[in-house]
Amino acid sequence: MSTNLQGKKVLIITANAGIERDELLRPLQALKEQGASVTHGSVEGGEAQTWLKDSEKDLKVTSDARLQGLSAADYDALVIPGGTVNADTLRQDADAQRLVREFSEAGKTVAAICHGPWLLIDAGVVSGKTLTSYSSVRTDLVNAGADWVDAEVMVCPARGWTLVTSRNPDDLPAFDAAIGKALQAA
Repeated sequence: MSTNLQGKKVLIITANAGIERDELLRPLQALKEQGASVTHGSVEGGEAQTWLKDSEKDLKVTSDARLQGLSAADYDALVIPGGTVNADTLRQDADAQRLVREFSEAGKTVAAICHGPWLLIDAGVVSGKTLTSYSSVRTDLVNAGADWVDAEVMVCPARGWTLVTSRNPDDLPAFDAAIGKALQAA
């Protein structure tokens, strides 16, 4: 096990249903393997249902905390998994929006994959950023003032904070590596 992220604290946020399994569990595991302390916060706290490819229920996982009680001041980075239902739920949640704004205003790393960038739109932080996402989210991001690219991973340091984005579960190795590199630089 590598310890290059020893002392770093990462918050992964989700809804309680519709989370793309690998987009939650693989970054969580990769960050822990590098020595980071990782907290999974969900909208309601407690049990969260993951899915495979937005169509098949998969594992139930237990989140560590409810979003309402969490603060960016306690973490070094924020990770937002995809899953259409997960992302659509998070984008409407006031605490999820607040957390994204807190992380970006504090100059901390925010990472979002697949449909996860929807939350960034509703939090009002994508204008002037260059990012990628699942292709169907492109128009929403462009309409919100972002520059969209079709890339395995995009790291954008514009506006005083680092945004790491990827398109889908196939991009997870590059996504996980980019989050680790951003945390090392922080």
